[in-house]
Amino acid sequence: MKERLERLKVIRNLIKTHRIDSQDTLLQLLVEEGYTVTQATLSRDLKYLKVGKVADGHSGYYYTIPSDEERKESERHLVQDFLRGYVSVDWNESLVVVRTFSGHSDSVALAIDNMGLDEVLGTISGRDNVVFIALKQGVKGEDFVKALKEKIPDFDPE
Repeated sequence: MKERLERLKVIRNLIKTHRIDSQDTLLQLLVEEGYTVTQATLSRDLKYLKVGKVADGHSGYYYTIPSDEERKESERHLVQDFLRGYVSVDWNESLVVVRTFSGHSDSVALAIDNMGLDEVLGTISGRDNVVFIALKQGVKGEDFVKALKEKIPDFDPE
């Protein structure tokens, strides 16, 4: 975990200090910094950091990282989407089930996916009113609920 956090800091710094237009370029810069990662890992890191691409005004795009205020605003929207849509949460050793109001399963699943919770392996949104959350190996439902409560203090799983 420590290596990932350090790598995320390096990625953030590289994007802020270089005009990077592709993952290949970023992978090469990471190698120069002493980090060897796969393209899939880099993609997950970029998603976690909420990295986007913006037009350079001429012929291409380059990576950018949202400001702290933009990131906080985005997180507020994710929290609102979750709180607006969930009805109840139940879990066992490796799976969490979130029941949602009708039509809210996609937005709740998307909110969970984008919160960057380390406990989550992935989500599956049901057709209408349920979200299944697969937990990473060794993570229990209680761990997920605790992490979610840290992200969303108003969350009450009861």
